[in-house]
Amino acid sequence: MKSYEVNFDGLVGPTHNYGGLSYGNVASQSNSQQSSNPKEAALQGLAKMKALMDMGFQQGVLAPQERPDVAVLRRLGFAGSDAQVIQQAAKEAMPLLVASCSASSMWVANAATVSPSADTADGRVHFTAANLNCKYHRSIEHPTTSRVLGAMFADQQHFAHHAALPAVAQFGDEGAANHTRFCRAYGEAGVEFFVFGRSAFDTRYPAPQKYPARQTLEASQAVARLHGLREEGVVYAQQNPSVIDQGVFHNDVIAVGNGEVLFYHEDAFLETDRMLAELSSKLAKVGGKFQSVCVPRSAVTVDDAVRSYLFNSQLLSRPDGSMLLIVPEECRGNERVWQYLQGLTGSGGVIGEVKVFDLKQSMQNGGGPACLRLRVALNQTELAAVNPGVIMTAPLYDSLTQWVERHYRDRMTENDLADPQLLLECRAALDELTQILKLGAVYPFQIN
Repeated sequence: MKSYEVNFDGLVGPTHNYGGLSYGNVASQSNSQQSSNPKEAALQGLAKMKALMDMGFQQGVLAPQERPDVAVLRRLGFAGSDAQVIQQAAKEAMPLLVASCSASSMWVANAATVSPSADTADGRVHFTAANLNCKYHRSIEHPTTSRVLGAMFADQQHFAHHAALPAVAQFGDEGAANHTRFCRAYGEAGVEFFVFGRSAFDTRYPAPQKYPARQTLEASQAVARLHGLREEGVVYAQQNPSVIDQGVFHNDVIAVGNGEVLFYHEDAFLETDRMLAELSSKLAKVGGKFQSVCVPRSAVTVDDAVRSYLFNSQLLSRPDGSMLLIVPEECRGNERVWQYLQGLTGSGGVIGEVKVFDLKQSMQNGGGPACLRLRVALNQTELAAVNPGVIMTAPLYDSLTQWVERHYRDRMTENDLADPQLLLECRAALDELTQILKLGAVYPFQIN
């Protein structure tokens, strides 16, 4: 049976703003308080989705969240009508209002961890929504994320959904941004690669000193258990604490994998040789031939990687077996990174082509091409069972582009977040979006 890797890209929400909320994310913090352009951000994301669809890749859409999240503000003690809650929060606790308006759900690499049916004990595709409890503005996402994923992958014969892990520091889970899967073919059994920043209970593992390690070993192990993964089909690796302290807040800022290939920076991991040997051995047992492409620090520094988001790229398989690397425009703007990429594609290796996309609006907030997509490996039967309303087509692209043009503002500042009209605009847009994507009632304002 034919199988595919489907990229479900996050649709940028109407409240896209630069709140600088993500401590440890250099781009997020350095662009704090700048004026953003939600309309441009959404259109840039849609352009990437359509381009990949036109290249022949399977492409889907994942809906944004309702923002501002008035319900969480009420839980924090603000009262009155929706408008009064927003105005009170703006007056008394602006950082909380900014957090409740974050459009960070656009980075759906953090939405969930996904294991395909070829790896799981019950032969279904498993989803575990990420609790994202390291950052308040992201910790409020998972209830809606679970409902949206449930509406997209509703057939219980093929899909299994798990609630987010306990929202405590010991089980910090950041989703697919710290998870990669290696396989010979998407429909065959593979090896799932979980990268963690620290251990909550085992003091033998070092931890970063400046920035938080968001993913714990214990969270990764729990997800593997929930998904029914075999021990021989899982590899755990620790992220190098020193690169976390340099702004590498997720593994997908320093490494990316696809098929049988891991593309990574020399300083990405601890005990790299042991990890590579384990990946190679376990993949060989299911018929795969592991390959690693190491980017030396002498060619590209960690700072270059963080500023260009070289590794926050999409590594995609062509029908002929070669691979295409989707990178942000910032890679072309970094002389060392671009020189490295020119040499890489000219070397005759497995990564044969690089394509550049303008994702400036997302990049300025700390998310590149890989942040914007959640990968789901599906066979033909499973793909047919996905809600067809979320699979990208030319007519859907046109509908979503027109929808953005109708509903999105082209400028957003912190002061705009205090406008109660923004909530009404967001709800009107999302109510229409659920009809376009055939999601049903997934947002609190539709349910309550």
